[in-house]
Amino acid sequence: MTTNLIRLTAFALAVALGTPPAAAEDKKDDSVELKVGDVAPTFQLRDHADKAWSSSDRVGKKWVVIYFYPGDFTPGCIRQADAFRDAMTKLAESGVEVVGISGDSAATHDLFRKARKLNFTLLADPKGAAAKQFGVPFGPGATVKAKDADGKMIEFKREGTAARWTFVVGKDGKIAYKNIKVLPAEDAKKIAEFIAEADKK
Repeated sequence: MTTNLIRLTAFALAVALGTPPAAAEDKKDDSVELKVGDVAPTFQLRDHADKAWSSSDRVGKKWVVIYFYPGDFTPGCIRQADAFRDAMTKLAESGVEVVGISGDSAATHDLFRKARKLNFTLLADPKGAAAKQFGVPFGPGATVKAKDADGKMIEFKREGTAARWTFVVGKDGKIAYKNIKVLPAEDAKKIAEFIAEADKK
C-alpha cells in the first residue's frame, strides 16, 4: 500500500470517527498511559492566586491528590469541588494535599474558589500541558455563564476542557490510585477511604 493511500485511509477513518486527522496523529504519537506504580510526572502551573505551583515541592513528601475536571462553575464540577471542600479537614489530618486542575484561567479559578468557599488549590492548565503528561483527554473550551460569590452574573471563556480523571500520588512519588470514571460527588469519599486503607499497610 502506498504512503498516499495509507494517509488517505487514515483521513477517511478520522472523518468517520469525527476526529480531526491531526488530533488522531497527535494521540498516536504523544499518548501517555500512566498506570498505578508509575512515577508521577512533574509539572508546574499557575494557581488561583496566579502564583507558580510546582509538583516537585510536594510529590514524594506527602499524599497528593490531583484531580482533573472539565471546568469551573459547571454542575458536576461544583459537586466534586464541594465534596473535596467538605472532606479537607479529614484529608489534611492524614497529610493529604488536594489540587484541582482544569483549562480555566487563574482568574476564573479565583472566582470559583470564592463562590464555593473552597479550601484547596486550583491550578490553571489552559493548554492542557499537565493533562497531556497524565494522559488525560483534553478537548475544546467553552463559554460559561455563572454567578460569582456576590451573586453577580459573570461570563468567561475556558480555553480547553479536560476529562474528569483523578490520581493519587503516594509518598514515594508514584501513582498509587487512578480513576478515569469519576463520580463527582463521590470522589472525595473514595479518595479518603483509599488513603485511610493505604496508611494501615
